[in-house]
Amino acid sequence: MKKSIFAAVVMLLTATAIAQDKKKEDIKAIKAMCGCYEVKFNFAETFQTSKDEKYVPSKTKYDRGLEWVELVEDTPNKIVMQHLLIVSDTMIVKHWRQDWEYENTRFYNFFKDTSWKYQTLTPAQVKGQWTQRVFQVDDSPRYEGTATWVHVDGRHFWENTTDAPLPRREHTIRNDYNVLKRTNVHEIVKEGWIHDQDNIKIQRDDAGADTVIAQEKGHDVYTKVADSKCVAAHKYWATHKGMWKNVRDKWATVFARNKDLNLYNKIEGTSLFMKLFDVKADAPKTETDKIIDSYIKG
Repeated sequence: MKKSIFAAVVMLLTATAIAQDKKKEDIKAIKAMCGCYEVKFNFAETFQTSKDEKYVPSKTKYDRGLEWVELVEDTPNKIVMQHLLIVSDTMIVKHWRQDWEYENTRFYNFFKDTSWKYQTLTPAQVKGQWTQRVFQVDDSPRYEGTATWVHVDGRHFWENTTDAPLPRREHTIRNDYNVLKRTNVHEIVKEGWIHDQDNIKIQRDDAGADTVIAQEKGHDVYTKVADSKCVAAHKYWATHKGMWKNVRDKWATVFARNKDLNLYNKIEGTSLFMKLFDVKADAPKTETDKIIDSYIKG
């Protein structure tokens, strides 16, 4: 009897040690996405499923840029990374943000238009997994999903399928779909990392019924370059990080309500991101709080 108890304890300790080693490898892969990168953005519509004879497919998009990925928060169970797009030495655009949280059970799943549904999973359903949360340039939600980082045959990648709003490259030119079902693959490679996407454009009605419009392939390549190329982004973040922390903290209180979220797309013709981009770097938290509150329905 004692031998069986001892064996069980040894097995438990071994499994715990393996899980901890795996988690360290996960964290290494996630943080490898930080730094200075030359980025190539590539998107092409692949299959048209719309029965509308007048349907016009989206044009193939090729774009490139220089981007700094700042490590904003680094704790054992949560990693926050802010993307900063460098247009010029004097023009920095606060781009998207990605948060990674270990064994998270709380989710805001995109439904359609400007609404998200709150959902919880059990600890067993997310054991060993990382949730990636992606945020808009104004730190409002975009999409999130949970999956296991895979380290095999020299490859390091994470893959998840989830619903998302229209991408910024299309939200002002397309109104025939309101959900982008994204299969996202983040893979760490020798030269940097790759964000590969297989997307489905969907028109969803209020009851949740979906009509598939088209499919799309995305392939974004982040090639690591010298940090010195991103000095302008460092300077911007040093000046503005306090204001954007206030914005993140406000959104954290909104998400802590643990209920469905609905936002206004525009107020008096102005989007939330435009309002926040106009705020001065030393603005008090009460100012950004008030702006964000005005875009939340209910």
